[in-house]
Amino acid sequence: MAASEQNAEVTTAPKKVFVQRDYTHGTECKFETNYPSQLEGVIARETFTDTVNKINELFERAEELGCPTYTEGCLSCMTGYLLYFCIETKYSKEMKQISLFIQRQNDEIYHPRGVHIVEPMLRGLRCIELVMYPQKQV
Repeated sequence: MAASEQNAEVTTAPKKVFVQRDYTHGTECKFETNYPSQLEGVIARETFTDTVNKINELFERAEELGCPTYTEGCLSCMTGYLLYFCIETKYSKEMKQISLFIQRQNDEIYHPRGVHIVEPMLRGLRCIELVMYPQKQV
């Protein structure tokens, strides 16, 4: 590989855009819906906002407290938490739904435009990371 090709690879490193958590409503897992200027001309504003709103909705559903959650907690305590070897928690089921949603969004919308959404779970639920890969010139 020639030196000029190596330089070309170095200058085309992917850009990263971070969508931070929104703490205006407390510590619930919710992300800001502000449109990053780096996505201008790559992803439509409405598409980005819809994606983040859906992610926020799925996290809200995962963190809901209700009878099933309380029952799960009581049963796990009574069984010395051995229950978790037998069943999947409501929260982990919802996390899988979020992963599937992000994967579907990546495959259908974001990857064709050179953008990849990294799952928030991989970033400690601190942010949504968008990796923008340079488009290859033909």
